[in-house]
Amino acid sequence: MKNEHRYKKGKVYLIGAGPGDPGLITVKGKKILKQADCIIYDRLTSQEFLSCTPSGAELIYVGKEPGIESQSKINKMLVEKAFQGKVIARLKGGDPFVFGRGGEECEILSEKGIPFEIVPGVTSAIAVPACAGIPVTHRDYNTCFSIITGHEDPKKEISTIDWPYLASGKNPLVFLMGMERLEDITKKLIEYGRPGETPVAVINQGTTPSQKTLISTLAEVSKKAKEENFRPPCIIVIGNIVKLREKIKWFEGRPLFSKRIIVTRARAQASDLCEKLKDLGAEVIEFPVIKIVPPESYDALDNAIQNIENYDWIIFTSQNGVKHFLDRLYHLGKDVRSLYRAKICSIGPATSKELRNFGLIADYIPPKFVAEDLLAHFPDIKEGSKILLPRVKEAREIIVEELTRRGYSVDLVTAYETIMEKPEEGLKKTLEKQPVDFITFTSSSTVKNFVKIIEELNINKGIFNKTTVAAIGPITAKTAEEYGFKAEIIATQYTIEGLVEEIVRRET
Repeated sequence: MKNEHRYKKGKVYLIGAGPGDPGLITVKGKKILKQADCIIYDRLTSQEFLSCTPSGAELIYVGKEPGIESQSKINKMLVEKAFQGKVIARLKGGDPFVFGRGGEECEILSEKGIPFEIVPGVTSAIAVPACAGIPVTHRDYNTCFSIITGHEDPKKEISTIDWPYLASGKNPLVFLMGMERLEDITKKLIEYGRPGETPVAVINQGTTPSQKTLISTLAEVSKKAKEENFRPPCIIVIGNIVKLREKIKWFEGRPLFSKRIIVTRARAQASDLCEKLKDLGAEVIEFPVIKIVPPESYDALDNAIQNIENYDWIIFTSQNGVKHFLDRLYHLGKDVRSLYRAKICSIGPATSKELRNFGLIADYIPPKFVAEDLLAHFPDIKEGSKILLPRVKEAREIIVEELTRRGYSVDLVTAYETIMEKPEEGLKKTLEKQPVDFITFTSSSTVKNFVKIIEELNINKGIFNKTTVAAIGPITAKTAEEYGFKAEIIATQYTIEGLVEEIVRRET
């Protein structure tokens, strides 16, 4: 490039994204993604990584054009972006240096004097067999193994793979990107002496909830893979080590493995539920239908906080109510010492946990986590006592009505609001791709907004006919039924943990 010295050079990080499961990226790799100005990513990298990137970062997908010309364009792009002074995250599936063409990209960067750094990744050659219950080394079986590309450089006139050597040994072979050449691979190995009865595993979409594993023999695997419609991306493992799968397979045995579950909770609060479901093997479809926002006006809340010493009780019905109330308390120059006179009531463990995060312990927690139970067991207090109820706008009125009827003075103030979340691009295609096993609803508002959004997207409600609806409690279940979604699962403990337990119980 001409006049390159005029420009401030950026830096390129070649990051291994791992084999598919977004949890298998390294801590360092994820850290760099959060700081990058430009992310250039491949086909086999999870879209979930892109949610880690800074707002305003340039996202460039380079996974569609195969072949050497495409790689040449990528090399040129890296150089151009670096000479714009940008920090570039070059995100590659697996490890950059295991058939990832990372070496070629580093060569061009070095030639141009561009600073770069390698962030190794978990290679699919080891991780995918591990998730299928196949260790690539075992002291009773082998002392080494070979990793072979199934997709050589198309410019080569003669293959450089040493087929006689690979066929003659007893050590395991792991082929990457070899699915389209599976028949040729097996024929070559048998031709050069590998026994036809040698065990073979073909693992499709390894480390993800869609993982499928085919076990066969060298002589039969190509035929069986065609019959079962196996398609790339696949890892092929050849050798007696495959037999260990029968003893130590674990990935597919998780209670929610391969189940597709919709999570409708607000994005800011969905992570706990999503992680619990993923840990149990589920494919989680994040479908946030509500968004937590500040109230239109803080006047009522501010007035209550400025006169907080007048209240005998403060009732918190959600963790959002706690957070927004206390954030506003601090904004007005006060802290938790201002609450010395009031006793605190908390509905539910999540609400109580949020209070503890601010150094507060609830004086009263009802046995069950609904308004009706609070009212049934609320401590006797003298008539005329003042109660503050900071909560979401347009919530159920039962608490206010009943406490007022008992002679208490209740100030209801809006601490936050919920609005309908804008659906993500491609959501309709994701939902219609294949059946959904579960929909989870964590509040009545998630039900109402879910229905509104699928109507706006013109999604046929019939695709959910065989979907099991799971509700966090009876109130949410009742709302779901009103909107045409009968809840077959209702958590007995009205918490995220209780909801997950009931879904697992259904499947085991």
